[in-house]
Amino acid sequence: MRITCSYRDAQKVWETSEKEVIFGRSEETLPIILDLSPDQRVSRMHGRIWEEDGLCWVEDLDSSRGTQINGVEIKGRGKQQLHPDDLIVAGQTTLHVQSGDTEIPIHQTRYLEHGTVLLPEQSAAKSGVAVAKDIDATAIEPVGPLDCSADSTAQRLKMVCDLPFHFATKTTLETLLPAIVDQLVEVLPTGESWALVLRDPETDALLLKAYHYVQHTYLSVTLLRRVMAECKAFIWKKSADVDMNGSIAQSGIEVGMYAPLMWQGEALGAICAGSRNAKTVFTDDDIKLLVVVGQYAAMAVATHRLQEKLRKESVVKANLLRQFSPKVAHHLLTHRGSLRLGGRRSEVSILTSDIRGFTQLARGMDAHEVVEMLNDYLQVLVPVIFAHNGTVDKFMGDGILAIFGSPESDPNHHENAVRAAVEMQAAVSEVNKARELRGAPYRNFGIGLHCGEVVHGFLGTADRMEFTVIGDAVNRAARYCAGAAESEVLVSPEMHEHVWRFIESDKVTITTKHEGNLTAYRLRSLKPSAKAIQTSAP
Repeated sequence: MRITCSYRDAQKVWETSEKEVIFGRSEETLPIILDLSPDQRVSRMHGRIWEEDGLCWVEDLDSSRGTQINGVEIKGRGKQQLHPDDLIVAGQTTLHVQSGDTEIPIHQTRYLEHGTVLLPEQSAAKSGVAVAKDIDATAIEPVGPLDCSADSTAQRLKMVCDLPFHFATKTTLETLLPAIVDQLVEVLPTGESWALVLRDPETDALLLKAYHYVQHTYLSVTLLRRVMAECKAFIWKKSADVDMNGSIAQSGIEVGMYAPLMWQGEALGAICAGSRNAKTVFTDDDIKLLVVVGQYAAMAVATHRLQEKLRKESVVKANLLRQFSPKVAHHLLTHRGSLRLGGRRSEVSILTSDIRGFTQLARGMDAHEVVEMLNDYLQVLVPVIFAHNGTVDKFMGDGILAIFGSPESDPNHHENAVRAAVEMQAAVSEVNKARELRGAPYRNFGIGLHCGEVVHGFLGTADRMEFTVIGDAVNRAARYCAGAAESEVLVSPEMHEHVWRFIESDKVTITTKHEGNLTAYRLRSLKPSAKAIQTSAP
């Protein structure tokens, strides 16, 4: 597959032998095969292009700005067939895809190159405008202190105008909600007891989040529940004709008003005021102001809860993108029902790799040089694993443990693992050439491949779950990795039974510490007649 990428005045031709490409903007926790940086209008995981049944397809992966084919928006419309002259527009980048049966040799795979940035970021051009005056938007006062001599209408209007500024400056509900109550006290000083209560959506408990009182906080749970159930604000007075009991009678409150915190038809809580002075009068304007404040408070609560939900989802997504290809991660996030703690047992292919002589080399290197060296290798090896439907179980110092055939089943996991191993060695060779040119130390990898039954699934908590595999097959794969020499790929006999048709190999014997001598197959090359398998979305 050949993709010509055009951004501003720059053009780059990108080639790969793979049948599927994820395009977007790459970041540390989200390596993207086709990186369209620095186009800021492109989403992190924008879309994918793939070949299937001899045809070329494209789909938008729920990007923020959408994807167009020849000027027609395709976001939300599923996969779309591409024709030879079609142009894809993602952000400000134009993609032209050419596909065919001609395979590209492994050593020419373009995503093994260092970086795929189309154009370096350019500094903003000078506008030529002289700034006469500027102010710090983070320190500006909203409207100024309350003027006690102003009429009540002006005070209330100022308070309503100030509320958005409090949203911008108060980063938590713990600081925002008390500030709202304090302003109400200033605007409506006739009350002596103020409170803002939220309903816990999980337990239905009433949580006192902010309050102001002269002597005590007087709350009626009955009235709080009523105002939230009916979604109506009201003013009440104690009547001599009605026998008051419970918290209202004990509080000594003579008059009060309650308003719900309404957001999209749901009462998230309530705000209330009360006075023990029977002569206190709460007017229609007072209750209307309380309703408006309650709606602002509800918006703040809803925003806070949404941010917390997005934060938790971001943690889950970051964990997924660290271990899975963008395609698999997108599938898991879309089908959250399958994303749960637990495991299952099945056969998978296991790839274990590490750097030969790395420990001894690292002793003579500075810490930042060690990390730089590891990142040089990982930033090209991880996309190779992902491109072959592999999952990164973990990084083990200078080693990688990758699984093929999980979490989504894959009937071609044996072949995918072998092809990934071959391309990983080609990738290491390219990295070593680049490091040698700049005088940096470099090393070769040894890779071991094995297949067998394991227990695999998600461990941890709902907010922080990680994928892992457990079983003897993992340990056996490590033995073949340890027995592999520099730039070698060793295949176990169990693995060889599945892949012998398309590989050239030599039968060898390796010595292990605990298992004694093991038979292995040293992979020499893929057979010329071996066609690359086609992958499809899970």
